[in-house]
Amino acid sequence: MIKRQIGFGVPLFFLMMVAGEALAQQRVQELKISAIPDENPQEMLRIYTPFADYLTKEMGIPVKFTPVVDYAATVEGLAANKLDMVWYGGLTSVQAIRMAKDATRVVMRKEDAEFKSEFITRKDTGIKTLIDLKGKTFSFGSVGSTSGHLMPRYFLLQAGINPEKDFSRFSFSGAHDATAAWVEAGRVDAGALNFLVWGKLVETKKVDTSKVVVFWTTPPYVDYVWTVRGGLDKALVEKISKAFLKLDYNKPEDRKLLDLHRTKGYIVAKDSDWKGTEEAAIAAGLVK
Repeated sequence: MIKRQIGFGVPLFFLMMVAGEALAQQRVQELKISAIPDENPQEMLRIYTPFADYLTKEMGIPVKFTPVVDYAATVEGLAANKLDMVWYGGLTSVQAIRMAKDATRVVMRKEDAEFKSEFITRKDTGIKTLIDLKGKTFSFGSVGSTSGHLMPRYFLLQAGINPEKDFSRFSFSGAHDATAAWVEAGRVDAGALNFLVWGKLVETKKVDTSKVVVFWTTPPYVDYVWTVRGGLDKALVEKISKAFLKLDYNKPEDRKLLDLHRTKGYIVAKDSDWKGTEEAAIAAGLVK
């Protein structure tokens, strides 16, 4: 009787292992990636579709870029396993790590180790320092943006400026490029956006620098990072990491991809580097 039970148990255990492997393979038949919508939808597709194509070749499975409507949708999507990997800002990566069980940061751009936000205004406002913002109208980017809201708010508070009390009015444009457009059009007196988007707007002449100028730049902080959901096959996560880390700016084909992301290359991300961001988010009441 005991022998029959043991004999039955071995093949049953084997079948369970096979079934588990089959489920794991099913989970990764297609890798679904996304990114926080910090620029307009057309620009997001222009940037991330080539990344999906590149990862498809490197992973050996289809990789699809899925646009989302807002920052919160990326966090909810990762937590619900509807998205496998997301390009987050620092704040949304904190929210995702806290909400999505076992989510892990994988790689970041070299530039994100020392990220900055630019405070911009029109030349005719007379704004030259942060103190000059008192009584003015101001625009952040998205509520969930690290470089467009959390860190600018943090540094404003450090300078003794409380947005709720000291601005005549403040609003959220929803995206970095929209903030620049609002300032240039006179919709607000000043605004904050990330330095890479500002650089791109200047380079592509999508902002009139004879009218709009940077009047203050924040100290550096960590920001954007590729983050994977919990439960994703570890071997696949390792392949994803290697695919990003091997991109070489000296190789013309790699450079095209890296230029889309405004970077010279990627480095390994360490969760501990975002502890300061998490503390700032808790202090601002953006996470609990």
